[in-house]
Amino acid sequence: MDAIRCRLTQSSSVGVVEDEEVGGAPRVEVSFVTSEEEEAGPSSDITALVRRYRHGYQKAGLFLCVCVVIVFTTAFLLAYAVFGGRYHCSLVGGGDEEQGGGAKPPAEGGAGLYLGELRLMMRRLLQDEDIHNTVSRVSRANHPPGSSDGTSLASEVLRRFRLLQMDHTWTESLYATLQFPHRSQWSSLWLVDSAGLISEQIPLNPSDYCPYSATGSTTGGVVYANYGRPEDFKWLESAGVSVVGCVVVMRVGGGVSFAEKVWLAERSGAGGALIYPDPADLPQDPRRLGLNAHTAVSEHVHLGSGDPFTPGFPSFNHTQFPPIQSSGLPLIPVLPISATVAAKLLSQLSGASCPASWRGRLPYVRCVVGPEFSSGRRVAMSVHNVMTPVLLNNIFSSLEGRVEPDHYIILGAQRDSLGPGAVTSGVGTAILLELARTFSAMVKNGFSPRRSLLFVSWDAGDFGNVGATEWLEGYLSMLHLKAVAYFSLDQAVMGDDVLSAYTSPLLVDLLDAAIRQVEHPKHAGQSIYSQAEREGGSWRIIKPLFLNSGAYSFTAFAGVPAMELRFTEERAYPFVNTPLDSASRLQEVLGGRLGLTGRSLGELVGEMVLRLAHDSILPLRITSYAHTVLQLSAQLNKHSAELQSRGLSPHWVFSARGDYSRAAETLQRAIEYSDLHDPSAARYYNTRIMRVEYYFLSQYVSVVETPFRHVIHGRGDLTLSALSEHLSLLTSDPERFDEKRFRRQLAFFTWTLQGAANALRGDVYSTHSLLHTTTH
Repeated sequence: MDAIRCRLTQSSSVGVVEDEEVGGAPRVEVSFVTSEEEEAGPSSDITALVRRYRHGYQKAGLFLCVCVVIVFTTAFLLAYAVFGGRYHCSLVGGGDEEQGGGAKPPAEGGAGLYLGELRLMMRRLLQDEDIHNTVSRVSRANHPPGSSDGTSLASEVLRRFRLLQMDHTWTESLYATLQFPHRSQWSSLWLVDSAGLISEQIPLNPSDYCPYSATGSTTGGVVYANYGRPEDFKWLESAGVSVVGCVVVMRVGGGVSFAEKVWLAERSGAGGALIYPDPADLPQDPRRLGLNAHTAVSEHVHLGSGDPFTPGFPSFNHTQFPPIQSSGLPLIPVLPISATVAAKLLSQLSGASCPASWRGRLPYVRCVVGPEFSSGRRVAMSVHNVMTPVLLNNIFSSLEGRVEPDHYIILGAQRDSLGPGAVTSGVGTAILLELARTFSAMVKNGFSPRRSLLFVSWDAGDFGNVGATEWLEGYLSMLHLKAVAYFSLDQAVMGDDVLSAYTSPLLVDLLDAAIRQVEHPKHAGQSIYSQAEREGGSWRIIKPLFLNSGAYSFTAFAGVPAMELRFTEERAYPFVNTPLDSASRLQEVLGGRLGLTGRSLGELVGEMVLRLAHDSILPLRITSYAHTVLQLSAQLNKHSAELQSRGLSPHWVFSARGDYSRAAETLQRAIEYSDLHDPSAARYYNTRIMRVEYYFLSQYVSVVETPFRHVIHGRGDLTLSALSEHLSLLTSDPERFDEKRFRRQLAFFTWTLQGAANALRGDVYSTHSLLHTTTH
């Protein structure tokens, strides 16, 4: 054996044989040639010389092959890094870092594309022309619920969903009670003399009305109440102006919905309400595009959402339920009037002068509040509306998720409108259909969403989001386990300059990342984020959810994080909820950029949906509510001495806030240190994240009596805002501070916050540990 090893060492030569490529690199075979093989050939000196040169060529060949392998491998890796989506740069805001961007590995379930690649695909597929065409089609005629035009539009939306070959498309129908003007008996407005005889009838448009107004008649003096805000009625009270039995005239706007204006007027004792658009708020300059002075603005006046005759439960079949009426229905008659009618009434008022900030721009009107009227006359009004059961149709279409198919990201838009509704229903429907088409095309091109996408066209939105709310009521017991987030597309484009996001705090980080990626529709080359920073800060975009928003019920009633986005102008779009809300006027206001602006809004929503559908862990800020409650803690601390003197201690609120903050931070750390490639671990954490919003729905009140029971975003005594407002009376008006009521408010809020902390903590033994630590 040693002899053989010695002979191989002394007499062997090395040869290189190149064979076919294996795995992209040449196979190199090293062979040993022994002395016996050499002896078998010629033994002349020339032969030996040739063999020496061949031996040198073989060495050079081996070296060359190794170099080729190295160069090829380096080039392959470089190409993969550049084109594989790992280092995608943003098209806009190139200096901004990509939030949760393409460097993440593909999600499980066949999602083989990186987020950067998906983002580029979405931008390529979104089209602005389709958005403009759909807005024009939707708004070519009035299409209220139950009408022939409304039914035709519903069929068209259903047909377009089916053409996209989504995974599932279906409709859900229900009956709801809606209110319409009487066909033969019109609502009226008169001036009457001191004897009650009609001295003048004021002409009104028979189609102008406020859905869910009380019917009947009232007569009284006139009081001007500015926007009808709480502070406006407080000023009237402080000035000694009584509105009891009077007809209150209020302006459109002021951050207060028609329903809130009427509720405040009724609570102050008013006998009726008239609401008009003031030129100071809605442009009415005949030389520019603006609202006609003879046009009224209509809006529903139900202080709530959904069918007011089935509050808290779904309107599947009215015959199965006892007749229950929502407490949010007004008890006084309400009419919308034009600026011309308002000027006729207010110009005849006498009484105390109003504050300077109340002055509008009605011609020939001195700013006085009434209630006296010239020549001892009064105003009489009569409302004749009828309640009608109407068949509603909500239309659904979905793309099924591949990893968590039972978790839904929901996008919705109102389809109906009492008028043409270019803004009211056209824009939202157009963006909804375009996003559905885009994501459907992305799936065909390789996108495999981790979670399901649900696109919904809602009916009866003009009556208080009836279709959406009734669906929520029907699925209330399961939505917090299924719905990841909701994005409302209602009234999404009323301009192209200023973006507003009415949102749950849980979605703020998601929005912040999205506005860095999307180009501003009016400022080419600038992201929405960079433009907002130039104009005072991106924080101005974030606003709280409001009652009339399409997103409000999802959060305040069902406990689902929700957001409604809106592009507006500094000069308000004047045609919303009027017969003049047409595609041509909207296009004129936007300078021909309707499709482009709609596409930008769609891309912004699509960016957030993409993150929620792609990321293994849901990108929701679960610590946000701890910061919200911190503001209350500071206010309680400020009044701690006064509270303790009354036997009230804020200690338990501080304790509950601390518990929630620690529980949220503990969960966040646990996520960061977990193996998120494990599908079961990711699902476990996502399920806990999805329930955070739901934990803030108070379990201590009836959903029928208090449907909006979210302690941060809801309405009623149980909310943070009601508690803070009551607490402020300690300094502003101590005599009105109700200690018993305050104890109840504080208890409700504290119990809900502590319950949220316990639930977020997870297991029962963890909760026990938390409570034990708190007690000690």
